[in-house]
Amino acid sequence: MRFDEIVNKLKSERLQGSSLDSYPDCNPQILSLASVDEATEHSLSYVEGGKFRRWVKDTAASALILPLDEELQKQASERGIAWMATASPRLLFAEAIALFYQPYRPKPQIHPTAVIDPTVRLGQDVSIGAYVVIMEGCTVGDRVCIFPNSVIYPGVSIGADTTIHANCTVEERTQIGSRCVLHSGCCVGGEGFGFVVSPQGWFKMEQGGIVVLEDQVEVGCNTTIDRPPMGETRIGFNTKLDNLVQIGHGCKIGSNCSLSAQAGLSGQVKVGNQVILAGQVGVANQVTIGEGAIATAQSGLHKDVPPQQIVSGTPAIPNKLWLKISAVYNRLPEMYKKLRQV
Repeated sequence: MRFDEIVNKLKSERLQGSSLDSYPDCNPQILSLASVDEATEHSLSYVEGGKFRRWVKDTAASALILPLDEELQKQASERGIAWMATASPRLLFAEAIALFYQPYRPKPQIHPTAVIDPTVRLGQDVSIGAYVVIMEGCTVGDRVCIFPNSVIYPGVSIGADTTIHANCTVEERTQIGSRCVLHSGCCVGGEGFGFVVSPQGWFKMEQGGIVVLEDQVEVGCNTTIDRPPMGETRIGFNTKLDNLVQIGHGCKIGSNCSLSAQAGLSGQVKVGNQVILAGQVGVANQVTIGEGAIATAQSGLHKDVPPQQIVSGTPAIPNKLWLKISAVYNRLPEMYKKLRQV
């Protein structure tokens, strides 16, 4: 694909105000995409700015996606590198990847080994893989793709254009929206961890609630989302859960959130819109996290987090304070020595 063809295809309403003009005297053939430090001839790459600026002088890429930086654009032009400029280079590069690669999707068909209850309502152009089990009372929307060995419990609804990868389990009465993705090995709608102390020991509290995934939710490999004893566990529109994430019973997560690998939410946690929880963040029971808040890696959240605040550490404190404490931490041996001398 020629570079000017890529430029034309990448013009998008989401990138209003961006310049997508290519270097006028250069229109190379683009055969692959690569990171800027590993790019070769006929590759398209991107520079987001900051620490990657030097690669404009060193990269072997034939074309670059650049920020709105006239100096970088001039450097690329002087080297004969085709370029396009945008306020969001990483986003534009993600769109470029979609031009060159589409995930595997089987043709619409129902494998003869699939076990589908007669009461199941199937939409148009569905793909049901080998040894899939769909129990009674389920609804499967148009163009849904369910890969082999997945099990769908009774009363589940799955919206149009959703993909459920191999070996997933969706337990009873779960509601999954449209254009969702469940990656291999995840369990949605499993029983929440509910036990009550009795004179005879632990008494099991049955989990009679449901899990609701709104549209465009993505659930990573081996992630678990538990149903509550009553009511619902809800994951909001366009929220993304990484691999090995645990969502406890009764949690309410807003829209456009991102939870990285091994993040864990205890029961009844409330998460606002556009919240980011980095890897291995742990959240205690009934904590509320305000809209736009960020918790850095391995933070432990034991109390509510205000909107837009960045927190770090265990127990979590404001990130700026945590950075100051971290700087002092490395000096503790020296400070302790001086203290003993005093």
